[in-house]
Amino acid sequence: MQKLFDGVYAKDKYIYTKNLLVGRRVYGEKLLTQEGVEYREWDPHRSKYGAAIKNGLEQNIFFNGCIALYLGSAEGTTVSHVSDIVGADGAVFCVDISEMAMHKLAKLAEVRTNLFPILSDAQNTNNYKEYFAEKVDALFQDISQRNQADIFVRNAQFLKKGGLGALALKTKSISQALTKEEILQGENKILEKEFEILQIINIEPYEKHHYLILVKKK
Repeated sequence: MQKLFDGVYAKDKYIYTKNLLVGRRVYGEKLLTQEGVEYREWDPHRSKYGAAIKNGLEQNIFFNGCIALYLGSAEGTTVSHVSDIVGADGAVFCVDISEMAMHKLAKLAEVRTNLFPILSDAQNTNNYKEYFAEKVDALFQDISQRNQADIFVRNAQFLKKGGLGALALKTKSISQALTKEEILQGENKILEKEFEILQIINIEPYEKHHYLILVKKK
């Protein structure tokens, strides 16, 4: 098992996280035991962050003990791997607008106690600012709306200075007329108000019309 980042591993062509809850699966993923340690296979076809790792992400925004804000958590596929990485001493605050998704995520949080579901629109930061008297270490967003960079910048207020973030950018949700390169350029200009852009990763073939933008809070 090769260590890629804090809490992220590779074997053959697959990537893994150490399973926080031994013997438990989240979305039907394969479990692998090596030298007495159980790992969960991380499917890059079902996780944009996992796809970015497969396509050459240079720095992991999550780490053991990390306090993270995750925007667009959905039912918790990627969130569950972030839960593995941050461990029992970390926390993942999960914001999603879907009641159905939040219901499933709440069930997951019953067993993965480092997850904290928040039912809210990520554009309305006043709805959950009470959770963040202290700044978070990492900010991640996976939201398919027209104003993706704007939402990310609004939530930058919760990220500590020098903290890392990652935006999973779905270009087709922003414009059908512009090229994905033109959309990326426009969104980057918005991000640069608050962030230094560290890396841009095209995550095809795992997700079409998607980039992962790795940033650092100014």
